[in-house]
Amino acid sequence: MKHAVVTGSGSGIGASIAVALAENHYCVSLMGRREEALVKTAGIIDSEDTECLVVDVTNEQSVTAGFSRAKERFGKVDVLVNNAGVAPTAPFHKLKTKIWQNVLDTNLNGVFFCTSQVIDDMRSSSGTIINIASTASLTGYAYVSAYCAAKHGVLGLTRSLALETAKLDITVNAICPGYTETDMIREGIARIVEKTDRTETEALAEFTKNNPQGRLIQPEEIAETVLWLCSSKARSITGQAISISGGETT
Repeated sequence: MKHAVVTGSGSGIGASIAVALAENHYCVSLMGRREEALVKTAGIIDSEDTECLVVDVTNEQSVTAGFSRAKERFGKVDVLVNNAGVAPTAPFHKLKTKIWQNVLDTNLNGVFFCTSQVIDDMRSSSGTIINIASTASLTGYAYVSAYCAAKHGVLGLTRSLALETAKLDITVNAICPGYTETDMIREGIARIVEKTDRTETEALAEFTKNNPQGRLIQPEEIAETVLWLCSSKARSITGQAISISGGETT
């Protein structure tokens, strides 16, 4: 069985990706900061070929220790899905250095730390690296300047590493979802309802208005794209930014 690592796999997109990989006969190392969330995902998978590893991707020592345990359990990493991320909102003139740094540490440095743990093994054999980026890798959005900066960085890293490994049996791609139906979005809707006179439907419209299809992306759509990128049919797909956004970005 091949070994996949999914960061941020305690909920949302990461959990859906982990479940899909497990259903397709991968050993899956679940990584995230909250053990209880990882255990919940592992319960959905319900397989002995799953390991929960509490890892903080902003901390290089934590990442090194987590990948060491993952490889000790399941061997070299065949698939790395860099999914862990945070997306706080604030107008730029109120953006604090601490928030800025945490967003870059989680969304960009975390990708570097985790990828550094697998690249040598992949260079000597093969591998698939998938960075869960965002439409914020492709365009700017107001009030999330730190997030946009970090995700643009993820896409630049993706394209550069793809060129470096193009002659090897390695693919490196970014998936760029639009607003996706996760707990984060549901909490955002609840905050809008709480702080304004808008209804849930009106609050939801704030997140779907830029999607030409007028809907939220489903986590399973992203998971299916991950499975395709892991397959032999996608070996010529590398260095790409795959937009899953209902036509919002191309």
